[in-house]
Amino acid sequence: MRLTTAQVERALGQFDAQAIPEDHPVTAQLSDLFGDHTFFLDTSGLNVVEPVDPITDGETGKVVNLADWTDDSLTRLAPHPPQVTEIVIVLGPTH
Repeated sequence: MRLTTAQVERALGQFDAQAIPEDHPVTAQLSDLFGDHTFFLDTSGLNVVEPVDPITDGETGKVVNLADWTDDSLTRLAPHPPQVTEIVIVLGPTH
C-alpha cells in the first residue's frame, strides 16, 4: 500500500523506522520486487504497511516485514516471504 505524506508521518510517529523516499533510486527496484508500496527500513529490515481490513477499514495497518538485514552494519537485505508483525499503525483517513 502506498501511503500519503500525512500517513507516512503518522506511521513514523508510531513505528521506529525510516521511510525510503519515493524518488530514491532503490524504490523502483523494490516496487518491481514487492509491488507498489511505501517502504520503511528499521533495525529488523525492510517493511511495508498493509491495511488490517482493506474493505472496511483503510485507516489501520499492520507492519509487514519483507526482508531481513544479513550483516551487522545494516547494508545488505535478504528477502523472505512476507511476515506480518504485531505492530499496528493508525493511519487516519486515506484521502
